Amino acid sequence: MSKSFDELVAVMARLRAPGGCPWDAEQTYQSLSQYLLEEAYETFDAIHAAGESGDTSHLVEELGDLLLQVVFHSTIAAEKGDFTIDDVAAGVAQKLVLRHPHVFGDANLEKAQDVLDNWDTLKANERKASGKPEKKLESLLDEVPVHFPALLEALKVTKKASKAGFDWDSAGPIFDKIAEESSELKTAVEKADRANIEEEIGDLLFAVVNLARHLDVEPETALKKTNRKFRRRFKYVEDELKREGRSTGEATLDEMDSLWDKAKAAGV
Repeated sequence: MSKSFDELVAVMARLRAPGGCPWDAEQTYQSLSQYLLEEAYETFDAIHAAGESGDTSHLVEELGDLLLQVVFHSTIAAEKGDFTIDDVAAGVAQKLVLRHPHVFGDANLEKAQDVLDNWDTLKANERKASGKPEKKLESLLDEVPVHFPALLEALKVTKKASKAGFDWDSAGPIFDKIAEESSELKTAVEKADRANIEEEIGDLLFAVVNLARHLDVEPETALKKTNRKFRRRFKYVEDELKREGRSTGEATLDEMDSLWDKAKAAGV
């Protein structure tokens, strides 16, 4: 591999070796799992920040942190005799070649969706050919991990259901479904039915995820962008009030709404 990558592997091995770092030496697959998840989310955030600003310096850093987690796990594995970082790299390279027969073979897959459909077929065939015990699934949806974040889980399970033919024909009827769920939520609120309110909120969010899927929009990404927009505009409101020597606690809702509209008009 490259000199820089080999150096990273060597540094990690030194940290784990006797006389290295006590904290690094104590880590296990399990203890690092949360850090891996956190670094993945921070990388996700850096990707969208780079898309907005054009500055990829933070993305480089976060990708490095994510790569460190892969190297860290692989170093532990090498010590235990489980596998090495070379095994990880070789495995994914082989997988890419096998699952891209239209590039490395003579298959003819012209559309992106054809590639995705073929990917699933090849994945299933590889699982059977590997000889590994099949995970018993009671439902097609069991293939989607229940520990996924809720938006991602909703997107994945509806994609699975869609492939089985359980789906709307187009986005149009989903607008009606959203209106239906919104009406049911309003009724639950009017009745002060707390348990039903939570259920109806979930139903409404689920319907919106279905709409996003039909419109080929990744809901987590869309919501992240809106969150960022809200942060920018709210900070604009705070900054404008500070210029007046006031805080949000000293301003009325109408005043803050007016500043919000100014932020929106200014393209913040």
